[in-house]
Amino acid sequence: MRKRTLARECALQVLYQLDITNDKPENALENFWSNRKDEAIDAALKEFSSELVKGVAENLEEIDKKIVKYAANWQLKRMAVVDRNIMRLGCFELLYREDIPPKVSINEAVELAKKFSGIESGKFVNAILDKVKLEKNK
Repeated sequence: MRKRTLARECALQVLYQLDITNDKPENALENFWSNRKDEAIDAALKEFSSELVKGVAENLEEIDKKIVKYAANWQLKRMAVVDRNIMRLGCFELLYREDIPPKVSINEAVELAKKFSGIESGKFVNAILDKVKLEKNK
C-alpha cells in the first residue's frame, strides 16, 4: 500500500475518534500514534496523516458547510460517521491542499469509502466531492 494511502487511513481513524469523542486533535493524534509504538511507522506517513487531521479540524466549519450544501436531503449528523469523515478528509484536500490533484483526492476518498463503508458510500462520496471540485474550479 502506498504511504499516502496508508496515511489517509490513519487520518480517517483519528477523525472518526474526534467525531465520537470531541477530543482535541493533538490529544487524539498523540493517543493514536502512542498505541502504534511497536509498529514501524514512517515519519513522512505520520507527518502527512497529522497534517490532514489538523487541517480538517481547523477548517471543520467551512468543510461541513460544503458537504451540507451538496448532500441534498441529508443532514450531516444523520450521515454515517465514517462517510462523514471521509468526505471531510476529501473536502479538506480539495479546498486547502494545492499539492494534491483533485482527481487523486476524490479517488482516494472513494477507495476509503469502499474499504471502510460500502459500495454505495463510494458513490455518495464521489458525488459530493465532485460537486465541491466543480464549484472550486468555477
